[in-house]
Amino acid sequence: MSDLPRNRDVEGTGGSEGYLNSPDGEWFNRRLKGTMILIFIAFSVILVRLFYLQIINGQVYRELSTNNRIRLQSLPPSRGLIYDSQGNLLVDNRPAFDLIIVPRDAQPVSETLERLSQFTGIPVEEMAGKIAKKGGDNSSRQVVLKRDIGRDALAPVEVNSFDLPGVVVKVRPKRFYLNPGMAAHLLGYLGEINARELSSGKHPEASGGDFIGKFGIEKVMEPLLRGSQGGRQVEVDARGRVIRELKRVEADPGKNIYLTVNTELQKRSEALLKGDVGAVVALDPRNGAVLAMASSPTFDQNDFVSGLSYAKWNALKNNPGRPMENKATQALYPPASIYKIVSSIAALEEKVVDEKTHFFCSGTHAFGDRVYRCWKRTGHGSINLEDSIAQSCDVYFYEVGEKLGVDRLAFYARGCGLGKPTGVELDNERAGLIPTAEWKRRKLNEGWHSGETLSLSIGQSYNLVTPIQMAMLIASVGNGGVIYKPYILGKMETADGALVKQTLPVVNGRLPASKKTLALVRKGLWGTVNDRKGTAKVAAIEGVTVAGKTGTAQVISKAKRDSRTKKSIRKFRDHAWFVAYAPVENPTIAVAVIVEHGEGGSTKAAPIARKVIETYLGKGEAARD
Repeated sequence: MSDLPRNRDVEGTGGSEGYLNSPDGEWFNRRLKGTMILIFIAFSVILVRLFYLQIINGQVYRELSTNNRIRLQSLPPSRGLIYDSQGNLLVDNRPAFDLIIVPRDAQPVSETLERLSQFTGIPVEEMAGKIAKKGGDNSSRQVVLKRDIGRDALAPVEVNSFDLPGVVVKVRPKRFYLNPGMAAHLLGYLGEINARELSSGKHPEASGGDFIGKFGIEKVMEPLLRGSQGGRQVEVDARGRVIRELKRVEADPGKNIYLTVNTELQKRSEALLKGDVGAVVALDPRNGAVLAMASSPTFDQNDFVSGLSYAKWNALKNNPGRPMENKATQALYPPASIYKIVSSIAALEEKVVDEKTHFFCSGTHAFGDRVYRCWKRTGHGSINLEDSIAQSCDVYFYEVGEKLGVDRLAFYARGCGLGKPTGVELDNERAGLIPTAEWKRRKLNEGWHSGETLSLSIGQSYNLVTPIQMAMLIASVGNGGVIYKPYILGKMETADGALVKQTLPVVNGRLPASKKTLALVRKGLWGTVNDRKGTAKVAAIEGVTVAGKTGTAQVISKAKRDSRTKKSIRKFRDHAWFVAYAPVENPTIAVAVIVEHGEGGSTKAAPIARKVIETYLGKGEAARD
């Protein structure tokens, strides 16, 4: 058997060495070396990558890992409260529960939304749309699905929180106005911050979804009412749920504000205006403090905080009474016969008349080819300045205007605080308009006609004023000539009651009138209410001496009004004015009332002013109430 060729051939190959030296062995050897090289390269790549991840970039990935379980959450400050002058709370905060989702923690998002919809009733499509706008399903940003969900929706969400990964309920303080609609134009309201406001740099601590003051005191005092945000560092699990709190910095609450407004007087003023379009402004003539500021019609500020529906916003925007306009500071009206106070001061100071000067009023005054009429068709007869104020004789002031001219009238009007903002702490206060000959050339490219001055002298023509300007004018006459800057903020305190600021009266100037001039004008204003021929006897109060002035501002000329409407269409009727101060001996309240299309100042505006004064002084009807 040993001589078999097969065995000899095997032995001749030299065993495994012979195989490796054979052509087949060489091929196998090359394949093995190639494989080893590939394995070496692969391991080298892995080692290099591990070196890069763990050594070179290790700190970065450690931080990312930490951030996946440690997060920072903001703590909103409690907004400052607002009180009236008596310490009655007007604006408060209450807890609101916002439904929030972090999409990255809520995987799979579609299933989480389905469950959430079952518990809350919020449509899946609505929630998915909000997530899509904020970065999609993989976003790590918090997305507010619904604000102020209420306790009925809150309970099932909290009970089923384990089945709702990435879903949290965040508690935040929500603004609440205790007397909805009361002082809405003065207090203002909050609204969600928009992109323009975010980029303005005026709200450095605010972020998308925050609420800020949009109107009134809420807007003007925003930096003080808002406070400063706090924050906390928390550890979360894979589902985004908080495991424990690591660190906390408490929020700094906003400052509490005490206004000069008297709530009883504010409510009374608004009740007296109900059903009409207009404004009431009541001031303390001794310092300029705003006692009441009513604008009608009004609106409910809580609607804005809760999220105003499209239908409600359209209703407000299209309301012909313009409820979103603060008529006390933003609406412009011809001053009508209230302006005769200015004309009287100008005439006396420029010595074109004195207390003995009489003009004859026959009911008309001819100038050029036109006849100017007095409100009293039969005329007032021979009349002096004092009686012309009390009886509001137009012809007397046509004579005054003719002698003064437009520019001298304008000088005294501006000196009385007209044609410029009063400076009250509310945004968008309008300046009004006091025309001059140069203004007309520049604005209308026309020269001034002398006849226009006659209309100007009784408060018509291009004259435009705000109710707060009229209130300041009558307050300045009542206090002896001091023009104060009106103010609403009485004092400011920290949340724990420490005084931050106490407002002190600011003098803006003095009326351009001597004591003798003011004494004569005040006599005329006394006669308006107390003389048997005065135009506002209805404003008299038993036990209190009131002085004032009526005004009837034309919307269109009498000729046009009578021919077009026969006085039947309200929008063509005159506006009713009345201004007053009381008590005459030492005034503590000054009031301006405007009722749009109220026709007569004596019949519509004066009774409102009388009741406002009665309420403040505790007299008449107010005392019986």
